[in-house]
Parts: sequence; C-alpha cells; structure tokens
Amino acid sequence: MNDFIRIGVLQLLAAYLFLAILIFIVRKRGIGREQEIFFAAARMTIQLILVGFLLEYVFSQEHFLYTVIILLIMLHFAVRNIFSRIRLSIKPELKRVVIISMLSGSLLSIAYFLFVVLSLDPWYHPRYFIPISGMIIGNSMTGVALGVERLISGMNDRKELIEGALMLGARPSLAAKSVVNDTFSAAILPTVNSMVGMGIVFLPGMMTGQILAGISPLRAIEYQIAIMLGILGSVSLTVYLLVHFGYRAFFNTRDQLQL
Repeated sequence: MNDFIRIGVLQLLAAYLFLAILIFIVRKRGIGREQEIFFAAARMTIQLILVGFLLEYVFSQEHFLYTVIILLIMLHFAVRNIFSRIRLSIKPELKRVVIISMLSGSLLSIAYFLFVVLSLDPWYHPRYFIPISGMIIGNSMTGVALGVERLISGMNDRKELIEGALMLGARPSLAAKSVVNDTFSAAILPTVNSMVGMGIVFLPGMMTGQILAGISPLRAIEYQIAIMLGILGSVSLTVYLLVHFGYRAFFNTRDQLQL
C-alpha cells in the first residue's frame, strides 16, 4: 500500500507526447497557437522545477519566516494575475476593493482552516501550510477574477435599468442588486460545479496525490472534503466582499452612476 512509483526522466519526457499531439492538432487545423502552447508548457515545467527545489529547502528548515514570505509571494502574484486576466478597464476604487477582498478573504479562510479545522502545530508547518494556502488562494483568485469581469460588464450592460431605478428614488444598493447577485452567483458557480462531479466524474488532485503516495483512500477523502469546503468558503467570502463593496466604485458621492 505504501509503495511509491517514481517517474524517471525518460518516463517524464514520454509524457510530453501529449503536448506534441496538441501542437500537431493545432498546426494541422491552422489555429496558429503553437508557440503560445509551447511556451506555456515550458513555463510550467521551469516554474515547477524551481518551486520543487525551493519547497525542498523550506520543508527542511521549517522556519516561520520562510512560510510567511512564500504566503505573501503567493498573494502578490494572485492579485497580479487577477488584473492581468481582466480585459476591461478597472477603476482605481475597484482595484483597491479587489486587493482588500482578496487578501482579507483568503487570509481569514486560511487561518480558520489551519487553526480550527486542521489544528496545525506548529501553525507555520510548511508541508501543510504552503500547499493548503496555495489551493485556497488559487481558487479565490479565479473566483475574484471572474467576479470583477462580470461586475464591470453587468454594470455597463444594465446601465439604463440602474439609472431608471435611481431616478425613481432607489438607493445604489437596490439599483445594482440584480447585477451584484448575478455576479456573485456566476463567480462561485465553477466551484460549486466542481463539487457536484467530485468523486463520481473525477477524483480531485489532492485526493489523487495522497492515494498515489500510499495514503488510504478513506484518509484521503477526509482531507479532500475539508479542503474543498475550505475552498468554497474562501471563494464565497472573497467574492462577497468584492461585490458588497465593489459596486460602490460605480457611483459617486451623490449616488450617480459613473461608468
């Protein structure tokens, strides 16, 4: 049960056949994205190799300072990725809301999961702290990025309806309520959908990794259920903070819509 099959260099290189197949299909169909796919795979490989060496060192040291630094780096790049994914123009006020909601929502969820659910001792144990924080931050990042785009496009698409409600005396919170609710629903939907198919349609990554490492499936599902609920909570909290405070960026001090 505890036998671990190690993937050698030649076996790892053989896995790149899947990349070659994709590039062949793209080239044959004339899609013209071969270079983008190749560089994406190359970047993934280099990044994972560097992270592997870094984590190997951090795990051997088990110092709280290294763990905190890596957490801050992950949060920094998560916020950067959110802004790089969004193709629409973002107001400075909305940018501040994105940063605050991402940081506060993720950190609160990570703290609750590690201290209450996992009862991690010491709290900075990197072998648990870093992977779990990465999963929570990564999923929150996806939810916030989707939420920002839906919020901006929703406010623009329903401009007339919102202005009509304002002219009838509605407060901004009521006038923008439908956009806010639709944004929240759309942003958490991918996380909810992944939970629906989990265990029947596919085995999630964390559970698969533990099983491959020789952990009992019954033990693996305990971690997977807990982390999936933690991810759901973090995505919900970060997106809620985003839409709850973010819609105000589209109104001035006189409650007038400004896009």
